Parts: sequence; C-alpha cells; structure tokens
Amino acid sequence: MTRFLVSEENPNGHKLEELLIEIRGDILYRCTKIAKDQRPEAMAVLANNVMILEHITEAIHLAQDSTKILDRAFGKSQADKGGQPRIGVE
Repeated sequence: MTRFLVSEENPNGHKLEELLIEIRGDILYRCTKIAKDQRPEAMAVLANNVMILEHITEAIHLAQDSTKILDRAFGKSQADKGGQPRIGVE
C-alpha cells in the first residue's frame, strides 16, 4: 500500500508530480528566507537547495511524462475511484 501516492488501496492519494510540485514550493519558500543571509552556512544550504530544486524539477518532468504515456496508452487513471492499476502485477 502506498502512503502518499494514489493507488487502488489509497484512492485519495496524490500523483507523484503533484507531491513533487508541493515539495518544490516548500523549498523555494525556504530559499527566500535565507537568500540574503551571507553566512557561509546559509550560502552553502542555499546552493544545495538550488541543486535540489533542479533535480526535483527534472523529476517533475519525468513524472509528467510517465502520466502522459499511461494516459495515452490506457486512458485516464481510475485509481482515485477504486479502479484497477493501469500497469503492474500483483
């Protein structure tokens, strides 16, 4: 069973790209809080966060691409309505 992602056991879950977009927004918010802090530690954390944001953005694009592939091949997901998964085996 998934805790965060939509599945037949968790119809109220989220799409991966939705969660990643939320996380990206949280990180961006944190970045604004430390953007003017010139201490070395703050600058290092900000630099790390910028790199993390790049990776998360790439992950969002990959997740969106996977959704497009599944939608095109099998139609819209019905997992949020208790439907069967579009791909995978038990």
